[in-house]
Amino acid sequence: MKHKKINSEISFFKEVYVLVKKVPKGKVTSYGRIAALLGKPRAARAVGYALNALSKDQEQKVPWQRVINSQGKISFRGDTGRSILQKKILEDEGIKFNSAGKIDWEVFGWPNIIPSKSLPKKRKPKSISIVNKRNKNKF
Repeated sequence: MKHKKINSEISFFKEVYVLVKKVPKGKVTSYGRIAALLGKPRAARAVGYALNALSKDQEQKVPWQRVINSQGKISFRGDTGRSILQKKILEDEGIKFNSAGKIDWEVFGWPNIIPSKSLPKKRKPKSISIVNKRNKNKF
């Protein structure tokens, strides 16, 4: 059972890497957008784990820097040096950040959609009613 979970995680990580390689230079996407494009819209954090798991050699092949959070900012990973490096690489690729450290999704987003507007809306939980069989009162 444990091997199946590990294999599915490895498979998901590989899918993330294949898709991230498609993000063109000068464009960025979000963790959530990658997850949604892979059919797992609630797996944004897993996309982050996949990118964090890249070896130094893999980092040269997978443009990890082109994946940012849905707010249009670089996510802090507990390593400010890494965040600074990511921003520098993106700026070298032509990405512009505003004074708040955000990018303009309409200009730099890939695919050409704003992440929060393209993801499926969260469903509201269905209301339920509980009926007391003795006096048929709803709670």
